[in-house]
Amino acid sequence: MWEYEHGIETTATPEAIWRLWADVENWGAWNAEIEKIEISGPFEEGARITMTPPGDDPVELVVAEAVEDELFVDEARFGDLLLRTVHRIDRLDRDRVRVVYRMEITGTGADEAGPQIGPGITADWPDTMASLVELARR
Repeated sequence: MWEYEHGIETTATPEAIWRLWADVENWGAWNAEIEKIEISGPFEEGARITMTPPGDDPVELVVAEAVEDELFVDEARFGDLLLRTVHRIDRLDRDRVRVVYRMEITGTGADEAGPQIGPGITADWPDTMASLVELARR
């Protein structure tokens, strides 16, 4: 298994962050690594998201879990590999939260493939998360 986690603290409310997450078709407003994105139905468990990074092929994601104002998990399969990304909001106190993204790559060959593909997938997370919380604070 390969894993990576990044977090950022903010005064943005969980509700404001959730609204941005649930508005999948506008993720490109705060995530520069999205050229095109579509969702099949409401943002809930079982929804399918087709995300196309700039200059790359589309990536198919499935929302594996969604708990309003708390977290959502998306999963992508590439052969025997499962890429699972947890997006969660941890309340620190009355006025602050920590937004955390965690990627886990599991499956046959994950120990070899994870270090090769994981860093490229997660490299933009600090910038993406900073943009997300900045927009959520407005």
